[in-house]
Amino acid sequence: MNISSVNIVRNVSILLAFLASFSLLAHGVDEDTKQFLTNNQGVSIIPFIYIGAKHMVTGYDHLLFLVGVIFFLFRTKDVVLYVSLFTVGHSITLLFGVLNDVQVNAYLIDAIIGLSIVYKGFDNLGGFKRLFGYQPNTQAAVMIFGLFHGFGLATKIQEFKLPDDGLIANIIAFNVGVEMGQFLALALVLILMNFWRKHNSFMQFSVTANTLLMSGGLMLVGFQLTGYFNSI
Repeated sequence: MNISSVNIVRNVSILLAFLASFSLLAHGVDEDTKQFLTNNQGVSIIPFIYIGAKHMVTGYDHLLFLVGVIFFLFRTKDVVLYVSLFTVGHSITLLFGVLNDVQVNAYLIDAIIGLSIVYKGFDNLGGFKRLFGYQPNTQAAVMIFGLFHGFGLATKIQEFKLPDDGLIANIIAFNVGVEMGQFLALALVLILMNFWRKHNSFMQFSVTANTLLMSGGLMLVGFQLTGYFNSI
């Protein structure tokens, strides 16, 4: 392996490890955002778009899952298909959860989101075929986990008890912002991965990369379950 390949592997591994270690901090809301959401009255389209975009860009659990989803997708149409399934899934439950005040335990839903990361890393490693001789429908899995990711977003919004005045417009704006943030984050990830894929090290270290994804997901599951049991 040449020096260039070693550097690429090291940088990508550092990036994945960074995301994994910080997955525990996913969805943190800064004080300025908290104050705005608490005090806002009426329709505020642009601020909610901004908050949605920032929320997705800093939502490491969503990004880790999407890294797993696109890891072995080499054709643009496949990337678009799978990301669209994920988008439809989390958009449905985000809007439904907030607008219908569906209460879901934040710790448990975030633990399931962590499990989705473990699932995708395990799937990328061929674990289902090797252990069970069966390959689950990957498109259905992405769609289903997208539904859970949407409930995760909804629980964060519901914490702020937004007023009914302008709620529909604000939540739609938030969802638009989420999609914009997702697009920007995925564009960066795809640029890095497409560059890495040009080198032999991509396949050589694919096991390591997906093991890191699973590790990040397991840390998130453990952290959230600990929070849940401490809260009851």
